[in-house]
Amino acid sequence: MDKQIQKDLPFSKVAETFDNMEKITSRIALTQLLVNLIKDTPPEVIGKVVYLIQGKLGPDWKDIPELGIGEKLIVQALSLAFGKTEQEINKLYNNIGDLGKLAENFSQGKQKKGSLMAFIGEEQNYLTVSRVFDTFLKIAYSQGEGSRDLKLRLIAGLLKDSQPIEARYIVRFLEGRLRLGVGDATILDALSISYGGSNSYREIVERAYNLRADLGEIATIIAKQGIESIKELKPEIGTPIRPMLAERLSDPEEILQKVNGKAFVEYKYDGERGQFHKDGDKIKIFSRRLEDITDMYPDVVEAIKKSIKANKAILEGEIVAYDPDTGELRTFQELMHRRRKYDIQKMVEEIPVKTFLFDALLKEDEDLTREVLPYRRKALESIVEENEKVNIAKYIDTNDSKTLWNFFLTAISEGAEGVMVKAIHNESIYRAGVRGWLWIKLKRDYKSEMTDTVDLVAVGGFYGRGRRGGKIGTLLFAAYDPDNDVFRTVCKVGSGYTDDDLNKMYDLFKPYIIDHKHPRVDSSIEPDLWFEPVKVAEIIGAELTLSPLHTCCYNKLKEGAGLSIRFPRFISWREDKGPEDATTEQELIEMYNRQLKKIEEKQAKEGIQES
Repeated sequence: MDKQIQKDLPFSKVAETFDNMEKITSRIALTQLLVNLIKDTPPEVIGKVVYLIQGKLGPDWKDIPELGIGEKLIVQALSLAFGKTEQEINKLYNNIGDLGKLAENFSQGKQKKGSLMAFIGEEQNYLTVSRVFDTFLKIAYSQGEGSRDLKLRLIAGLLKDSQPIEARYIVRFLEGRLRLGVGDATILDALSISYGGSNSYREIVERAYNLRADLGEIATIIAKQGIESIKELKPEIGTPIRPMLAERLSDPEEILQKVNGKAFVEYKYDGERGQFHKDGDKIKIFSRRLEDITDMYPDVVEAIKKSIKANKAILEGEIVAYDPDTGELRTFQELMHRRRKYDIQKMVEEIPVKTFLFDALLKEDEDLTREVLPYRRKALESIVEENEKVNIAKYIDTNDSKTLWNFFLTAISEGAEGVMVKAIHNESIYRAGVRGWLWIKLKRDYKSEMTDTVDLVAVGGFYGRGRRGGKIGTLLFAAYDPDNDVFRTVCKVGSGYTDDDLNKMYDLFKPYIIDHKHPRVDSSIEPDLWFEPVKVAEIIGAELTLSPLHTCCYNKLKEGAGLSIRFPRFISWREDKGPEDATTEQELIEMYNRQLKKIEEKQAKEGIQES
């Protein structure tokens, strides 16, 4: 075999794995298929294979253009590759409804016709992972005049040389329709088992990924340097760190107990969380979802450049809109008008912002993520020169619940949405990408009947009746179970939507509609339409209640019952959150237990005994 091919992988191996993954719904079986594929993959191309599994050309934060391939261009490529007329292809497509399957069928016909050529030694070219992946990149970066013809030729070239099963997945990747049912958590498991021999390395692999949010890069480092090499991996400027997450509680005393009695309590600003990377005069800003939002905030770039004294640093903070005339902070909704590609300078003038910094993750070459919060805070204060546009988040340190509550009320009166209570004990390191009891949110909307809003993932839809006839009028929502990387249903939501929401609902979910329950969804309810678990919404309700219909927390609180939300209502879409950022089962259990405790206390006060 050619030495170059030995450093590559036949694309057929990837396509066959994808085909097998489509046929199963067991996460254990999916993981094993990935393990087999990873073990077969040379280190030189493991990063590309991981990106293909993710259905991407690289991590989301990299500035890689969208493929931008529509049905019409694929039809033309099929015509060019297989000698069919576009009319013929469109007719068959209307019957089959799957361009990937159509490409597979055409490729099978091509193979039969080409059997004589194969017999005399004129085989089609061999598709490797590198050729396919690099061609996808060429397609993505092809811009401007003549780019359409180039894309057409590149796609047709791949299809001409493809085996039937390869043709199917080439087309599906181009369409953005892989739908393999695999999340990052499953890939992390597979990498741990493949290179470490068991899942015992899972935590180490995940920490490395959390510090450098590029799964392809992490896989390449492990494959080339060994799994032990990632233990000492440090943050790298220009590569975003997955943000540390917080739990939620509404009782100051309970919060202080969770953090061992003493904490930093800082304002929780109603803005956009930003991660600021400084390398000399170069500044990059990443959002909570690790998007590169640098171009949207040119004023913040200049302010950070002036304020941060270190040559190299990675800091975290909140970008907040404010009224320059009064100094009052404005809402997150107003800030979101800054999220645009055009008229940015106009928005800078209309919606000025301040940045409130609250953590330091890298100072020069020092990795601060392994240091406790008080050390990180001192490091932050040592390199930040506050000015009109950049401040350190207001905070106190306290072990008194009344002081915490008064600070919370002050924060609200000054335009914050609440406070963040942060542990300062010996275990208070920065746990990138992890939700735990080191950070706890106390927000004003926790005083609603259900104590708090929750962020849930839409996994299915139901058609409405009457005025909503023919439209998706109700959505099936699920909470996240991070231990099993599964979304479990918690409520059906049919209220809170505006007429505009309802009119746009089908188009909003059209790219995510699938013909079967997604492998990462656990539901005993059958909706009219199944969705990929992608869209996150903020939901409020009257109370949490036990339910035999929903799978969230099933059998965890009572045999034969899960948790559900009574009278749920839609508030808004959370475009700043990914599905894995959704409210977890454990958070809902905590909320339910607190609700139960309050009811019991009220009953005891009023002398009411349960019958």
